[in-house]
Amino acid sequence: MANDPQAAMRKELIAALNGGNAHAQFEDVIADFPAKLRGEKAGLPYSAWQLLEHIRIAQNDIVRFCGNQDGRYKELNFPGDFWPKSAEPPNAKAWESSVEQVKKDRDEMVAMIGDLEREVAAPFHWGEGQTLLREAVLLIDHNAYHVGELLALRRLLGTWPAKKRNKLQAA
Repeated sequence: MANDPQAAMRKELIAALNGGNAHAQFEDVIADFPAKLRGEKAGLPYSAWQLLEHIRIAQNDIVRFCGNQDGRYKELNFPGDFWPKSAEPPNAKAWESSVEQVKKDRDEMVAMIGDLEREVAAPFHWGEGQTLLREAVLLIDHNAYHVGELLALRRLLGTWPAKKRNKLQAA
């Protein structure tokens, strides 16, 4: 079992989904993000709220697609359905709900990868050749990119490193 390539692949995918190594961790980057700055763009095309919501929406879309055994998945329209229109969150509760949903959906993807009943490289019967492996790599890449944008935005706003979590000060 120690040399099982499937187990090793699952382990690496789960580690990458949870962040770390060469990627900033989602929890570190959003920790203590000042509420008054969540709608600021600092010269970038998107605010922290828009980036957070985009991460949430896109990740949820991927997770729903991967769990589509019942056939209920409905494809979203890109780009309109994937980005909030407002730069500002409607309220503090919306920010916290979005953060919690990102974590919940990430945990759901981790559970799918860890489910030994699922073949990570087998094409979904409802897709066009997509596999759980492909979707996990897509999610890892997508989230790493946008979490990096959130980190850059925090630097531009002068709020990085976060006060409570400073593991990434050198990042």
